[in-house]
Amino acid sequence: MKISLPLLSFLFIAILQAPAATAADAAPADGQAPEPLFGEISALDTKVFDAFNHCAEPGRLDEHAGYFSPDIEFYHDTGGVTWTRDEMIAGTKKYVCGHFTRELIPGTLKVYPVKDFGAISQGVHRFCQLDSGKCEGLADFVIVWRQEQGRWQITRVLSYGHRAAAEAR
Repeated sequence: MKISLPLLSFLFIAILQAPAATAADAAPADGQAPEPLFGEISALDTKVFDAFNHCAEPGRLDEHAGYFSPDIEFYHDTGGVTWTRDEMIAGTKKYVCGHFTRELIPGTLKVYPVKDFGAISQGVHRFCQLDSGKCEGLADFVIVWRQEQGRWQITRVLSYGHRAAAEAR
């Protein structure tokens, strides 16, 4: 069987481009994480904030704390900076537990892989007062996740753009 040089060149180029096309198809065009990582971080977000939302119940504040690195940096545009997990959890106990809950706005979560480290998640969340049931506050967030030995921990949080729900972006 005789194969012409142009056909051989075409086949060679097609073979070289096939893995690149497959890799491009696996990740969204905007650089977000492919499904396995997105699903894992999305599930972790749900777990972290389920513990946060029920932190007044026995053991749940400790459960919430376990998702954070001891040297967490938490940047809050109206509350300032918290430099340790102990300080952050003390603030959560004082200002959050029994007062309000957090809800992720559906469709806003984005996840980006961080090579040889973990992932970055970002999105929009709202806060609901437990006494009134009103969900009036919104904010943007960025969470930096580190994966070590199969375990995920939050190392940095930015919570910013706090606004009334009527001002939703």
